[in-house]
Amino acid sequence: MSSPEAPARGGTLGPMAHLSRVLTVVLGAALGALGAWVLMKPASPSLPDTPSVVQQMRDVARLETLEVSLYKKVTFTPEPQATDALWKDVLNWARYALQNPHGRAIVFANAHLGFDFQRFDRSHLQVTGTRVYVMLPPMEVKVELRPGETEVIDSNLDSEQTAQLLEKARLAFEQEVRSNGKLQRRARESAERSLRALLLTLGYREVLFVDHLPAGTAG
Repeated sequence: MSSPEAPARGGTLGPMAHLSRVLTVVLGAALGALGAWVLMKPASPSLPDTPSVVQQMRDVARLETLEVSLYKKVTFTPEPQATDALWKDVLNWARYALQNPHGRAIVFANAHLGFDFQRFDRSHLQVTGTRVYVMLPPMEVKVELRPGETEVIDSNLDSEQTAQLLEKARLAFEQEVRSNGKLQRRARESAERSLRALLLTLGYREVLFVDHLPAGTAG
């Protein structure tokens, strides 16, 4: 019996061998592309440490203060009754502290609304991955009179009494601003915009402003 002839050397490959070679080439190309992608992929940004974040937030918050111009006409004779409850203290002071007071004043002031970031520390932050919760510190209101524009007209007050009157007016302005919900919201929204922009720049992906931090370890 004659033995079967072996395939001639250098002959064409069978279909299975051809498929195997194609798969090997494709797999090699895929692995090469994957390796190149891993090498070229930008590294995930490392988030800064909490003390650094706190300091940068303080720096931004110092610049983010809402300023409002105010003015008020005040008549401090004994007869008229104050229609604004916040300003009754000014007229009552004039009525009981002065001898036959009379006159009027036009008082101008600037009010500054911002958050007291001197009290802001790592206990006001909670980080979970790239999400950060922020609990803002108490709001701070400061009122400064504008003496160059304030006028006291037809007054029988001496200089000390005039200074007392203006201080009472400043405190009344401060009370007025503290009770103004619209101004409080404007100041909060302005601060949140600036702080959110900062935190996103630092690498966080989600910034949530809350009244209380979620259960867990702050900072």
